[in-house]
Amino acid sequence: MRFRTGVALIFLAALAVVAAEEEDSKESEIEQLVVETLAKPETCTITSEMGDTLQIHYTGRLMDGKVIDTSLSREPLLVELGKRSVITGLEQALVGLCEGQKIKATIPAHLAYGKRGFPPTIPGDSTLEFEVEVISLSQQTPWQKLVNDVLPLLCLALVPTLLGLVGLYLYNKAHAQPQGKKKSKDKKSKKK
Repeated sequence: MRFRTGVALIFLAALAVVAAEEEDSKESEIEQLVVETLAKPETCTITSEMGDTLQIHYTGRLMDGKVIDTSLSREPLLVELGKRSVITGLEQALVGLCEGQKIKATIPAHLAYGKRGFPPTIPGDSTLEFEVEVISLSQQTPWQKLVNDVLPLLCLALVPTLLGLVGLYLYNKAHAQPQGKKKSKDKKSKKK
């Protein structure tokens, strides 16, 4: 009996070591966005910022090299930074780039498709690698900046104001004395 208990303890200890090694390998996976510049133009006067519009060609891969998507056989992808039209990690990687610049972005799962992935192409908890070339860069105009930055704040201020006015109207309507009942009370008091 002691022999079996000892074997069971050794087996459990071995499982614990294997689990710890698997945990260490998971921790060694990328946790932050890594952006590597592959090519940069000699002159770069304008860099991309949130609100700017980029036309990009990209190739997305899993870490094993399997291509999950590419725009090379299509028109360039139009991305307006800040509109969340691409995964979070790719959007973050596109900030601060020049027209003509090529990068390789290694995007951790939590900045890509997360635990769920995008079945059947992208498994859950997958780190992705994107090679991106910025074809063109258009900065946002002052009008776009106004619409993108000021208008949402204005709407946020208007909603509580409108709700307050509707509430005040309903309160006043509920507490107003109906005209018909007031007249009948006046008639009864005159008869007496």
